[in-house]
Amino acid sequence: MASTYSSNLNLELITTGEKAGTWGTITNTNLQQLEQAASGYVSINVGSSDTALAISQGATSNGKNLYIKLTGTLAANRSVTVPDTFERVYIVEDGTSRSNSNYTLTFKTVSGTGVVLPPGSTSLIYSDGTNVNKGLIKKGYYTVPANYTAVDGDQLFVNTSATGINAAATITLPASPSVGDEVTIIDSGNFAASNNITVNRNGSPINGDTSNLTVNTNSAAFTLVYANAARGWVYKTTKIS
Repeated sequence: MASTYSSNLNLELITTGEKAGTWGTITNTNLQQLEQAASGYVSINVGSSDTALAISQGATSNGKNLYIKLTGTLAANRSVTVPDTFERVYIVEDGTSRSNSNYTLTFKTVSGTGVVLPPGSTSLIYSDGTNVNKGLIKKGYYTVPANYTAVDGDQLFVNTSATGINAAATITLPASPSVGDEVTIIDSGNFAASNNITVNRNGSPINGDTSNLTVNTNSAAFTLVYANAARGWVYKTTKIS
């Protein structure tokens, strides 16, 4: 009877009485794959194209590593995909450069929607065999261009002074947010009174108000968290004056 393969790591499972003379090699290969899953690290450049990670039958492969660092300068929206059906936990570090752009980086299964990684973040995420889901996110900071669409977990420096954008800026909040989603906005140029920062509510209220938020106080810094459909985004922390 031929070997079968495990459901999550595709380890080769030897049938009793089979693989005479090769079981040692197969066992060693299985141990190497377990080592990848427990402590493996891989760095992958995703700047120029989407990337499909592999979980190969009976062999080490990049999709079996625990820690995955994504690098490169994004030239467009990019996605990293893992195969459907496998249940896996990953630590994913976004080490890419966005070049002051709105380009997004998504980690997903082939058929799922996945997780959009906040720039500069390190995320503990997991695949349930159908989709990739958020676990824990260590947020990074990102200096935004004049117009930027935020994702959950973003911590954004907005510099509207002459040393930055040198113009007003608009931050658009995520569409279709989930309860608990957060976005932090910081006037890093201390210039919002002159070049305002507009927070586009993108269909959801801000503190129950159906108008966009205008930030016109220097050094303003605040975190918005999505509460519910009626209140929308509410202040979690704030420094306006």
